[in-house]
Amino acid sequence: MVKLFRLSSSLLGRHFFCKSLLSSSLIRTTEYLNYPCSSAFAGRFHTHKVLAMAETTSSSSSSHSHTNRLSAEHSPYLLQHAHNPVNWYPWGEEAFAEARRRDVPIFLSIGYSTCHWCHVMEVESFEDEEVARLLNDSFVSMKVDREERPDVDKVYMTFVQALYGGGGWPLSVFLSPDLKPLMGGTYFPPDDKYGRPGFKTILRKVKDAWFSNRDMLVKSGAFAIEQLSEALSASASSKKLPDELPQNALRLCAEQLSQSYDSQYGGFGSAPKFPRPVEIQMMLYHSKKLDDAGNYSESKKVLQMVLLTLQCMTRGGIHDHIGGGFHRYSVDELWHVPHFEKMLYDQGQLVNVYLDAFSITNDVFYSSLSRDILDYLRRDMIGPEGEIFSAEDADSAEHKGAKKKKEGAFYTWTSQEIEILLVLVISASSCLKIKIDDSLGEHSTLFKDCYYVKPLGNCDLSRMSDPHDEFKGGNVLIELTDTSALARKYGLPLEKYLDILGECRQKLFDVRSIRPRPHLDDKVIVSWNGLAISSLARASKILMGEAEGTKYNFPVVGCDPKEYMTAAEKAASFIRRHLYNEQTRRLEHSFRNGPSKAPGFLDDYAFLISGLLDLYEVVGGIHWLVWATELQDKQDELFLDREGGGYFNTPGEDPSVLLRVKEDHDGAEPSGNSVSAINLIRLASMMTGSKSEYYRQNAEHLLAVFESRLKDMAMAVPLMCCAAAMISVPSHKQIVLVGHKSSLEFDNMLAAAHASYDPNRTVIHIDPTDDEEMEIWEGNNSNIALMARNNFAADKVVALVCQNFTCSPPVTDPRSLKALLLKKQSSVV
Repeated sequence: MVKLFRLSSSLLGRHFFCKSLLSSSLIRTTEYLNYPCSSAFAGRFHTHKVLAMAETTSSSSSSHSHTNRLSAEHSPYLLQHAHNPVNWYPWGEEAFAEARRRDVPIFLSIGYSTCHWCHVMEVESFEDEEVARLLNDSFVSMKVDREERPDVDKVYMTFVQALYGGGGWPLSVFLSPDLKPLMGGTYFPPDDKYGRPGFKTILRKVKDAWFSNRDMLVKSGAFAIEQLSEALSASASSKKLPDELPQNALRLCAEQLSQSYDSQYGGFGSAPKFPRPVEIQMMLYHSKKLDDAGNYSESKKVLQMVLLTLQCMTRGGIHDHIGGGFHRYSVDELWHVPHFEKMLYDQGQLVNVYLDAFSITNDVFYSSLSRDILDYLRRDMIGPEGEIFSAEDADSAEHKGAKKKKEGAFYTWTSQEIEILLVLVISASSCLKIKIDDSLGEHSTLFKDCYYVKPLGNCDLSRMSDPHDEFKGGNVLIELTDTSALARKYGLPLEKYLDILGECRQKLFDVRSIRPRPHLDDKVIVSWNGLAISSLARASKILMGEAEGTKYNFPVVGCDPKEYMTAAEKAASFIRRHLYNEQTRRLEHSFRNGPSKAPGFLDDYAFLISGLLDLYEVVGGIHWLVWATELQDKQDELFLDREGGGYFNTPGEDPSVLLRVKEDHDGAEPSGNSVSAINLIRLASMMTGSKSEYYRQNAEHLLAVFESRLKDMAMAVPLMCCAAAMISVPSHKQIVLVGHKSSLEFDNMLAAAHASYDPNRTVIHIDPTDDEEMEIWEGNNSNIALMARNNFAADKVVALVCQNFTCSPPVTDPRSLKALLLKKQSSVV
């Protein structure tokens, strides 16, 4: 997207006449772009409670007034619309042919099942008979799940963003029968209001314009796609970056982020605040580089920005204090009142940054938060075969039998509820038994004090928290006061105080579990599972560094870290069984009641490869590394621009997808190109010879494609800045472990190898008695095989630390390895 925003004036000029056909009022529909499912959302918009959406499970058509073609789909989002009066089609040739046959435009609606404003538009418009008549009479209407078809979403979201400067979901776009975009926006209310056209008005005007000025509309749509295609197929003029650019890009990105840093509440930028983990990753890496260079004061300053951000997020309402995990974003500057949906891609990335913070500080505050998120995933988001589901909705019914749903109903509390519930002793044996224990009354007071619970509700800390009183009387839990100070206030030892809070959270969790749950999108997405596999795998070793006897309180379970390793391996195995073709070596994108129709995209390959490399480095199975290299080969075959450099987002095999993009923006999810660059650097550091050189050259060429982005808009590509800095490191540190892998000694040495924070480290392990493993290394890096033969001891695990073609003397115990790694780090300074 290097040139995307430069296109805006050109496309607007070409579209000006088309928009004038639809009246000047329609131009103002762009004001609807800033809604909560949009990254450009500027505040919470007032709505009434949303009617219950269609359940994702199929039910007989006799119980519904309407049933459309979406009833045969697997996507939870499409199934939510299966009984609208709108005659919806899924994306596909049947819909395209129908539009051509009837010679009418297409209305394309794109969203996802946990999108609050998608639900609002469904209730207000798609369940409305008048709107349905307008759509059915004059359009062919298509529904797309953006999580199932990110390639389709990318085409039309890019169009809307280029034309209007913002976007979000639901995405509403009008297309010609040959799929060229004509006009677009996001959420539209059903009726005209405040001088803005409603959806019904827009439908009538698009219909009239189609029949009166079709040629101009079609030409304009074709021009837009032509211009976008040219802008988004960037190629490199050189096959590597200028020597000074990698470090300059990292520094520039950090400087740009620092300018937007909120020194009071943490985070980068103002409300709404999104936990963009790629920014935190970049700042941690920048801090490490400064420390390595001896610039300790600046390193500490950057690190403190990150740590305050993580602390404020943890204490804010964006963190689910009762059940664990994080919500999508906060509408205010304090991280207090969130948009309540929970996305898997957030959880996986946030675990990794909290793990990094723990590795740097050795503070159990950060390791506990990693456990908090992972225990939430294991409790609520993992299926029977180990697959990890994609999201939980923001909306739910306020009570059983309610016909309406409300955002945050599952997560908010009244003061009275807490007072009552925390004096109850609940026994969940064969039947539910409840009795009152008055001695627990002080627990209620203590808990409410800790989490700023108020009789009239607590969403009053910022004018942006709840401007329309949607949560009036409700409390979103937030910690405003230091726990040590509150423990002293109540005359309690800190440990006892934390125990009481944990007991209270457990009690509220048990009661909350009886409430109607938000909708669970149980779709399995390969890319997001890759992010979670990485975090689960890394946690299994990094958390072994917690001090013996560390105490945990609910919702943290305090399990053996090996359980996280098991979860990572199960998730990877599920993908291999159900979403990978062993013959073609190709991935499918997602799974729900079977694989989806969509092929694997760049993000699926890149994120899964990253997760598999972490699985190999921290768990030890050579088969994970072999699969990662096989997937990298297939990724190169399907997506690599061998002439121009970099990776396209799609294989380019579907003619209905009009744009093939080289994505670079590191947003809520990192870009596939940024992750791929780091994957290639990691693989190059493991191999030798022509294979290592091949990986390195592809990484260099990729980064060169985005040279102008790194130079001019580094803040948009923080993870790519890290990749650029990594490739400029002359020689990556290799930690080679030699010995039998099925031993406690090997586990402990692996934990020691991963104990310190060092993104430029590669961990390789090899068992010389394993013929298959030795053969693999002989073919990819004979130096590793030679080290294994020369340093094997039957009763020990031997570690060597190598850099700049020189290896340390071998060590055989974890403490010595840790000391050696610290020594190596300090010797660089």
